[in-house]
Amino acid sequence: MLDEGFAAGELENKFEWGGDLGAPDETYLSSKYDRPVMVHHYPAAVKAFYMKRDPDRDEIALGVDVLAPEGYGEVIGGGERATSEEFLEQQIAAHGLPKEAFEWYLDLRRYGSVSHAGFGMGIERCTAWMCGIEHVRETIPFPRMLYRLKP
Repeated sequence: MLDEGFAAGELENKFEWGGDLGAPDETYLSSKYDRPVMVHHYPAAVKAFYMKRDPDRDEIALGVDVLAPEGYGEVIGGGERATSEEFLEQQIAAHGLPKEAFEWYLDLRRYGSVSHAGFGMGIERCTAWMCGIEHVRETIPFPRMLYRLKP
C-alpha cells in the first residue's frame, strides 16, 4: 500500500522494508480505513531490544501497532517481551547500552519470569481521534510550547 501511495504521489518518501513507519506512512495507512488497523511483525531492528523474536523469522519482532482510522496514526504500540536472560544481554550489548543500567530488568528474568506482553497507549492521540480534534497538541492539558516550558 505504501508503494502504491508513493507511486501515486500521495507519499513523499518511498518506504523500504526493514525501516520503521514514519508519521506520514502511518497517517496514509490509517486514512484508508474507517476503523483501527493493526500492523504487526515489524523488523526487529526498528523495535525495542526487549521484544521477543518470531521463532520462524529471527529478523521479525513479535510486536504490533494500532493505527487509528481517518489519518490519526499510531495510538497503541505493544509486543511480546523476551524471556531469555542471555538474549537480553546480547541485545543490550548489540545496542551499545550500559548493562549496569539494565541489571534490574535482567533480574526479572534471572529470578523467574513467564511469557508476557505489554503495550503503551498514547492518551492524547486516542483523545484526538475519539473527539475528532485536528491536532494532538490541543488534547494536552499543559502543552510545552515556545514560550511555555512549565505548566
